Amino acid sequence: MGLISGLLLLPLAPARGVMWVAERLQDAAERELYDPGVIRAQLAALNEDLDEGHISLAEFEVEEERLLDRLYAAQTGPTPTNRR
Repeated sequence: MGLISGLLLLPLAPARGVMWVAERLQDAAERELYDPGVIRAQLAALNEDLDEGHISLAEFEVEEERLLDRLYAAQTGPTPTNRR
């Protein structure tokens, strides 16, 4: 970057910094969202909630399907982070 363009783009530096931080946060969130270990822990907690009567069987089935879809996507397909 040249001196002139650097000076002209200087007012945008805070916005670029915020965008950089936002992208890093999004990457971290997506890694956690598709982490098989995290998903398995959520499945275990869901089973406990069902066993303890905190949720109904219908609620369990809906949430279990959502978690299993995420687990399948994490193990087989590209995650949103990998598609860039």
